[in-house]
Amino acid sequence: MKTVMIKTHEAWLEMLMAGFMSTTENRQVLVDFSDILFRHFTWIENELIVTQESYSYDRDAIPIRVERLSDILHSIIRHLNELDLQLIGLEDKALAERISSDIHYMTSVLHGMEDETVTAFSMARTFPGISLTQEATDALTLFLFEETYKEYELIMIYNYLKAHSDDAYLNRIFQILIDESFFHLKRFCDMGAKMGILAVPRVVMKELYQIEDVTQFLKDGINEELAAKEECKKLSEAVAKDSEELARFFDFINYQENYHISLMTDALAYYAKETDA
Repeated sequence: MKTVMIKTHEAWLEMLMAGFMSTTENRQVLVDFSDILFRHFTWIENELIVTQESYSYDRDAIPIRVERLSDILHSIIRHLNELDLQLIGLEDKALAERISSDIHYMTSVLHGMEDETVTAFSMARTFPGISLTQEATDALTLFLFEETYKEYELIMIYNYLKAHSDDAYLNRIFQILIDESFFHLKRFCDMGAKMGILAVPRVVMKELYQIEDVTQFLKDGINEELAAKEECKKLSEAVAKDSEELARFFDFINYQENYHISLMTDALAYYAKETDA
């Protein structure tokens, strides 16, 4: 089952990246399919927890650099078909059937997608309709590389915490934080693709999500969010003279961090109350 989880993890990211390679109506379909695969990932993870099998979020590298969308679609179809065969080994036959049914539909849709040229790896580092200075371009490039990974890392961390918690209050907070990180990840991937610098986030080390001291993690996380606010503020200032639109976007991200800090503060207070009880 661990192999099924790894392959589902890889298929989820490959599908997500394919979505941002597209500039047509294919994009939304591919991103929606990636959401389905992430749900599959969480279902399989839950089965591993129920059966008390140890696991991690390790995975192989995911090559995505293509010139035509059809190339990545053929790769995804092949990987999904391989995954479908591996589902035979799952003990939970109902789960296997649900996932298999989704795979059959998704592959049928992918087969019928129109091809398109991919520019997400051009390394042009230009933003459509906006002329940025070299300084602003460099700042935006660095931000996107760092924050794309960071949002993926946070998804993995909060998903792991949620998967191993039976507390409804905390799980509500973890799910909101997962959703928020997904929103940021998708926006940053979209921007990266437009600039020709789309990349798969690197693997998250298990020490980062297999957390022993959640209280300390939340304290550190609040400090990281405060630092992220400063980075957004700096980036907003760096691009402001070239693009009011981008400046407003990074101000928006900056203000969203306040909500994340509030949620983490709530979780921290809840942990403290439970510990003292």
